[in-house]
Amino acid sequence: MKQIEAFVDSVYQNVGGNKKEIQELNELKAEMKSHLLEAVHELKKEGKSEQEAIEIAIGRFGGEKEMRSVVGQLSKAQKTFAKWVLYTAIASLLISILIFSIVKPIEKSKLDQSNQIASQILKKLGDNERIPSKLETDIQEIVQSSGRIIGISIYDHEKLISTNAYVEPIYSYREEFLLNVWNSTGFPIINGYSESNNTWHVNIESESYEGAAIIFLLVGIGVYWTLFTIWATINAYHHRRLNVGWIIVFATLNILGYFYYRLVGNRQLSKTNSRLPY
Repeated sequence: MKQIEAFVDSVYQNVGGNKKEIQELNELKAEMKSHLLEAVHELKKEGKSEQEAIEIAIGRFGGEKEMRSVVGQLSKAQKTFAKWVLYTAIASLLISILIFSIVKPIEKSKLDQSNQIASQILKKLGDNERIPSKLETDIQEIVQSSGRIIGISIYDHEKLISTNAYVEPIYSYREEFLLNVWNSTGFPIINGYSESNNTWHVNIESESYEGAAIIFLLVGIGVYWTLFTIWATINAYHHRRLNVGWIIVFATLNILGYFYYRLVGNRQLSKTNSRLPY
């Protein structure tokens, strides 16, 4: 029936896409045409003329203009939503990787600085049995001017390694105010760096954002993984190939699972095309 074909074509005339989407569009058109022809057939059984049956069937679908608007808006909304899901997923991954890649070398630089300070303190201590008063002043200046070192403690090395119990430091200087603030908030994390010689053990406590950066990276990966799974699921639904198996593949293998999904789809398409008569 040419009138039915013309109606279906008019409904989908503003809906386009790539080669694969056009093929899926043709499948949707064929399905709509089949429903309309079935409705016409049933109406003719009830005694309606062919023209009356066609008009009633089309009317039940909502009419040409209304259906064209609904199909166009639905297709556009689905594509827009899917794109934003994918863009958000990629942005979450890239931002978390960027922040981690910035914080990581900074923390490495801080660790190197702690290493240098500990080595300098041990060099000044040498094998002395007592801590020089000048060194105590220097340690206070280091903590006060550093901005990131919370405290420096010096222990008797032999006492420290000879017992599992807590050993009081021989000397300790700490910025208690900052330490209390960070202990109450839990952010940033306080890292300890230690270095020893035969007589002394120096421990340096400093702020560290590496743990927070790792958490941020894991959260970013988690957000990306979830949103990419949603995006892949939407695409599988749009391609009329969605099932529980593909959702599991997307959720476990992520982008590799989607590549496999596309590979299987291309193989099925090739087999279908090879069976078509020329």
